Amino acid sequence: MGNFVKWLGAGLGFTLGGPIGSILGFAVGSFIDGFSREDIEFARTYGSTGRNVQSGDFEVSLLLLSSVVIKADGKIDERELLYVRDHFKRMYGEERAINAYKLFNVFIKSNQISVPQICTQIRQNLTHASRLQLVHFLFGIANSDGAVLEVEVNIIKTIAGYLYVNSYDFESIKAMFYSSSDSAYTILEIEKTADNNQIKLAYRKMAKKYHPDKLQHLGEEHIKGAEEKFKQVSKAYEQIQKERGI
Repeated sequence: MGNFVKWLGAGLGFTLGGPIGSILGFAVGSFIDGFSREDIEFARTYGSTGRNVQSGDFEVSLLLLSSVVIKADGKIDERELLYVRDHFKRMYGEERAINAYKLFNVFIKSNQISVPQICTQIRQNLTHASRLQLVHFLFGIANSDGAVLEVEVNIIKTIAGYLYVNSYDFESIKAMFYSSSDSAYTILEIEKTADNNQIKLAYRKMAKKYHPDKLQHLGEEHIKGAEEKFKQVSKAYEQIQKERGI
């Protein structure tokens, strides 16, 4: 249990207070190896002197919101669970991923998660770039079983709204998981009628918005996730260039 307590404390800032803190306390106290009040206090102390606070906050936020999306269609798909587990393993390594997945399994079983309250706390403490990355990851989960269902899109859209991610950014990220003649334009947040100069300006704007450097505050492990969005923007621009002969 000691390693789990240290993992929970390492880097956790705002998540040990407010509604997220309440969920964490309930979860670990009810389900995980007799996790006690003293353990939570240790985690709080450990976290105050530990690693990147924003990274830990992002990590727990990701686990919470992932559990909401996975349960959106009324069933728990093993492919979606595997997506989360593999993602954490690639980012954090085996040991930390195991600890994260313990908590994730508790969230999956919990009925204590209030999406508006959780998102309000996340919104107040994480940057806009971090919130965009959360939305991108949630679409990745929804798509991991081969299809993004309407009910999943709706819950992610609701989450995005509570996170103050505007409709243009939401549709841009959503389009990265669909293949259609308009997807490239939607990713760049422009109309198909835009002229070539407008397209170039849109590409520069979106490349800046989704640049991996925007997530440097979360640590190197999160840069790879940001790179995927950045690549999708570049791919969309190249597709339009090819179609128009620019």
